[in-house]
Amino acid sequence: MDTTQRTDQQRSADRRRRELLEAADRVVLRDGPGASMNAIAAEAGITKPILYRHFGDKGGLYAALAKRHTDALLEALRAALDAPAERRERVESTLDTYLAAIEARPQVYRFLMHPAEGGQPGDQGFDVGKHSAPLLRRMGEELAEVIEERVDLGPGSQQLARVWGHGIVGMMHAAGDWWLGERPCPRAELVRSLADLLWGRLAAAGDKIGGPGF
Repeated sequence: MDTTQRTDQQRSADRRRRELLEAADRVVLRDGPGASMNAIAAEAGITKPILYRHFGDKGGLYAALAKRHTDALLEALRAALDAPAERRERVESTLDTYLAAIEARPQVYRFLMHPAEGGQPGDQGFDVGKHSAPLLRRMGEELAEVIEERVDLGPGSQQLARVWGHGIVGMMHAAGDWWLGERPCPRAELVRSLADLLWGRLAAAGDKIGGPGF
């Protein structure tokens, strides 16, 4: 098999994988954590063994969907952080971007963060923490990089940026999870309250010379 044939086959496989993920997205939007491999296979017009061939099991499919949605969310968060505005505005915009994303697609959020809520026969052993924790860790590391690039934290800045990155993500996740379930206040009010919580040392820290600032 020559290089051209391999490239064509890879493109075809990648396209088919995207199609299957789009079918899975439609089922997740409808069924949330209750989305099953049977329903996803039916939506894609294939048999479940073919779906397994592409993703292995529900955990493999979950990981692929998680990457798809996390990539999009991180891109949106970075755009909010890089917007030409005052730091407080960018902090609020970043918080709002995350909360708006989970509010717009709550079924997807619940599938990614609470998959056990809709456990299906044959899905035993699907460990929520095993799959959802890496998503939060990835977001924490990404945010830590942004903070270290843009904020002058002085000595020990790399470690402090990682502490802040993971801490902010943990706060957004915990507060957002509670808010999405109970809706105790408007989203804008939650954003302001969380920004107030962050607005201590972050407000006093200087921007790095030559950088846009966090």
